[in-house]
Amino acid sequence: MVKAKVFIYAKPFEGMPTAENLKLVEEDLPPLKDGEFLVEATYFSVDPYMRAYAPRLSIGEVMIGQQVAKITESKSAKFPVGKHVTGSFGWRTHTIVNEVHEPHQFKWPATLLPDDGSVPLSYFLGIFGMIGATAYLGFLNICKPKEGETVVITGAGGAVGSLVGQIAKIKGCKVIGITGTDEKCQWLKSLGFDSTINYKKDDVAKALKEAAPKGIDCFFDNVGGEIATTVISQLNRFGRVSCCGAITNYNESSFPKVTTFLTHVVLKELEMKGFIVTTWFDRWDEAAAANKEWLKQGKLQYRETVTEGFENMINAFVGVLKGENIGKAIVKV
Repeated sequence: MVKAKVFIYAKPFEGMPTAENLKLVEEDLPPLKDGEFLVEATYFSVDPYMRAYAPRLSIGEVMIGQQVAKITESKSAKFPVGKHVTGSFGWRTHTIVNEVHEPHQFKWPATLLPDDGSVPLSYFLGIFGMIGATAYLGFLNICKPKEGETVVITGAGGAVGSLVGQIAKIKGCKVIGITGTDEKCQWLKSLGFDSTINYKKDDVAKALKEAAPKGIDCFFDNVGGEIATTVISQLNRFGRVSCCGAITNYNESSFPKVTTFLTHVVLKELEMKGFIVTTWFDRWDEAAAANKEWLKQGKLQYRETVTEGFENMINAFVGVLKGENIGKAIVKV
């Protein structure tokens, strides 16, 4: 009998996640039925959205998240032993999966991965997976950047933001990244960002005016809060805003009050749209193909912050929420 280690949602969050909120337990798995296969996790994705979505779980449910896993036993011809898959199996080391996917708010179908060794398997949790699709589709579909326009990205030193900035450069835009450390600022400049702002040290409004004296055309927002309001106030007429995340308030018990930006939305005729990337699940392959080609051409660079050990999932998660990661946060089992 296979024993799975599982992090369950044990107690509602109050501030940063702790071991009281996410409890590590063991679970005995039953024998496989026809059409099922057993996977063992090799890499986990750790992302800010998990903090926002987890309160929708019932107490005792498995913590949500994606993983790359190896098929170790199978009674499904579609998923043979030895192959790797990505799946939204949550924070668990072993999972029994049915080849027939049942739609769920936090889950999407298991996907077989190429095992040719051309790229690290963890990339399918990032640049070739949900993260890459978020950057590619969330930016291009909503911001619709034009050559010569100015793009601002918050959370620019993270997995999504760093890719959005590079895609904007590929499209011929001027790119300004807002992040929280000098190290991240230097890294973003090495990626080709035209300007960077350390919001913990710089006057963001003043720095934006200096970096974009003619205003801003596109804004890709990962953080929300007062910084988002500041950026929106400097958008040009007909500017576009892609709302990807609001990490500023993920750990708050109530939504913080910020300076209103609706006057700018009305008077400047701005377009502002939020999105959930699974809405475009049928286009994830398109995003992966584009990102893979750009990576091959050297137009995209990709970086991971890797934490070792399943038992360190919570530490890695808190690190992401504190902005300690550079690029994509991964946990390696």
